[in-house]
Amino acid sequence: MSYCLHSESHLDTGPIYVRENGKLHVVNQGAGGIQHVTPKTRPFRLFSRGFSVELCMNREDDRARRQRTDHFIFTYTKEGNLRYSAKSLFSLVLGYISDNVDHIDSLIGFPEQIAEKLFSAAEARQKFTEPVTGLRALQKFTEAYGNLVLCSLCLRNRYLVISEKLEEIKSFRELTCLDLSCCKLGDEHELLEHLTQEALSSVKQLLLKDNSLSDAGLRRMTAPVRVLKKGLENLLVLDLSCNPKITDVGIGYLLSFKKLNCLDISGTGLKDVNAVIKRLQMQIGLVHSKVPLKEFDHSNCKTEGWAEQTVLQWEQAAMEAIKPQDNLRSRTAALRFYGKTHRIEEVVKCKLVEAETKASGNLQFYKEKVPNCHLPLKKEVVGSHELKNNKKRALAEQEKERTSKQKHLCLTVEDWDLLNTY
Repeated sequence: MSYCLHSESHLDTGPIYVRENGKLHVVNQGAGGIQHVTPKTRPFRLFSRGFSVELCMNREDDRARRQRTDHFIFTYTKEGNLRYSAKSLFSLVLGYISDNVDHIDSLIGFPEQIAEKLFSAAEARQKFTEPVTGLRALQKFTEAYGNLVLCSLCLRNRYLVISEKLEEIKSFRELTCLDLSCCKLGDEHELLEHLTQEALSSVKQLLLKDNSLSDAGLRRMTAPVRVLKKGLENLLVLDLSCNPKITDVGIGYLLSFKKLNCLDISGTGLKDVNAVIKRLQMQIGLVHSKVPLKEFDHSNCKTEGWAEQTVLQWEQAAMEAIKPQDNLRSRTAALRFYGKTHRIEEVVKCKLVEAETKASGNLQFYKEKVPNCHLPLKKEVVGSHELKNNKKRALAEQEKERTSKQKHLCLTVEDWDLLNTY
């Protein structure tokens, strides 16, 4: 025993205790003997100083927690050192709600400023591009905020977006401008039927250029206005150009739009153009324009609102689904998608009906504004006579309208079928 103690005396093993006859003795390493007196011992250590313990009850959750760094904001100091700071509680809660935005029951009465931030956060996570949950989340915003989500929508030549996201498009409310030019919708399309609903009664500018419309489509579109005084009663600008199937009969349905200020029927199948021009001027006060009007240059209607980037995401997804990857401009597409750049709208030219449009000529109409000018005293008498004549003409026109209304009260079976659908 002494040999073992002597051979290991160079190691710092601390005091060695020996129990003998029920008593504890400490070995004196310097003298090589055993002391019978119990010395003052150091505090007892269960583990050495370099020992550490790591609790690993759920290794997968721990790894996910380590990899998740979105709770921190990383920045660089002037010296080039990396510094991180914790995000605010508002940002964390906003991110959590945007991740689960489809579970929101209602946003009615919720502050608009916070709702806009919530919409942007969900939009950055592409929540509105998902098939089912995206539609449900978008409807919560449109029900509560109306035209703040989208006040103007341009789907010119975007027939793929219409076919893929029709229900999402129908969820938008209180639109003031809607451009559906060159989409080839036809008379029986579901979106044209949706135009007559009360949700889109606020539309003031409607562009339906080159959509294969006919007289039957115009009859369906104007039925609520003609009979029920609902639907597109606030319409100010209407573009029906490049629809060769629209004839003089279809133009008669447009006379129910009493507030209409601008109308484009170029490239339609009119037989008696002069009669149509006189009819529009006498009944709704639209004057034939000899020069093209700026209201129909397709630059006023743009997609505007909170959901502007959402529409761009829909368009990008539709284009990627059909186009080969070699023809995609990936860099510009990425800049548009992530950098929130505004899309530059190109002027759409309907090449298939350009010849028909040129043959029929420019058939754009506008409503003249009465100038507020002070006439000389000598002309006031003449002006009074003109006013009397105008009143007489107005009374005669009113009588004609009354008689025409009585004739229109005799609705056809097709009109009654249309009214029963509303």
